[in-house]
Amino acid sequence: MKYALIGCGRIATNHVKAVLNNGLEFVAACDVELNNIETLLAKHNLENDKSIARYTDYKKMIEEHPELELVAIATSSGAHAEIALYCIDHNINVIIEKPMAMNMADADEIIKRSEAKGVKVCACHQNRFNIAVQKTRKALEEGRFGKLSHGSIHVRWNRNKAYYDQAPWRGTWAEDGGCLMNQCIHGIDLLRWMMGDEVDTVYGVTRQQQHHYLEAEDVGMAVVTFKNGAVATIEGTVNVYPKNLEETLYLFGEKGTVKIGGTSTNNLDVWDFADETDEDKANKGLEEATSNVYGNGHTSVYADVIDAIKNNRAPYIDARAGRNALEMILSIYKSVKTGQPVKLPLKDFASVDMKGTF
Repeated sequence: MKYALIGCGRIATNHVKAVLNNGLEFVAACDVELNNIETLLAKHNLENDKSIARYTDYKKMIEEHPELELVAIATSSGAHAEIALYCIDHNINVIIEKPMAMNMADADEIIKRSEAKGVKVCACHQNRFNIAVQKTRKALEEGRFGKLSHGSIHVRWNRNKAYYDQAPWRGTWAEDGGCLMNQCIHGIDLLRWMMGDEVDTVYGVTRQQQHHYLEAEDVGMAVVTFKNGAVATIEGTVNVYPKNLEETLYLFGEKGTVKIGGTSTNNLDVWDFADETDEDKANKGLEEATSNVYGNGHTSVYADVIDAIKNNRAPYIDARAGRNALEMILSIYKSVKTGQPVKLPLKDFASVDMKGTF
């Protein structure tokens, strides 16, 4: 399958690993800075591979390579939707890094156009493929939790000034958002997915406590009510000293309790069920080794999308999943702006509507 990558920054190395692991034909790479492409390819001993075309203009790349079947978008967040829609209009399947868009209108347009064209869209929430997450999802689908009572996600990370200086778009409302949109969206995706997806209301509070050189928040909290009666809390920050502490998901049901911990929801710290089996005993204390906070899920994301294209089915993590995660964060932002709980579905809100908050 012929593939191209647009955006060769921090997260791109995980995409290249996934490309190599899945045997895709790496046709082209695109970045506004050619040096970024060469640095990325060198990490994977591909710098001398002249079969990989290099571009600084994604439209030119797509125009010159009509054979492309799959494109991954790993640019600054503010460009995701525009590039995705261009690919969809050219009948190219896409994997979109989080967030899939910066406003609800673009997210809805991606869904609408991709469904009309029959193009596959995957929102790259790769932590859904973590071993601990998959085991928890299986238990949930088997009804082992019983009725869910409540849950929470805690993303307690560190991002210092050097991180933001690497890329001036980070922490801006137009191109990134704050810690909730950038660092916490994967955890928020897992919380909503596990708790039943159907959200009733969201009430949020955000602050800018330490990163006064940014436009957006560095800590955010929210209370979420679900239509199934369950409730949840969200806590996310980049203010943890001196380094990343944890990304932890808690789920509490009448017959089960699970705590998925580690730096990126990759360990099973607590695994207790009323109908305990021998397999459950093996699950207790499970740890999945990861080389970075992005985990190992990109390879599985790619494998699933390749299969979805070949078998004409929806990807496991489709565009609606991406919309759901985005909707949660924009609902928190809207709640902060209005001072009121926000009732879902959220129809019309954008991260840039938060300009001037801090």
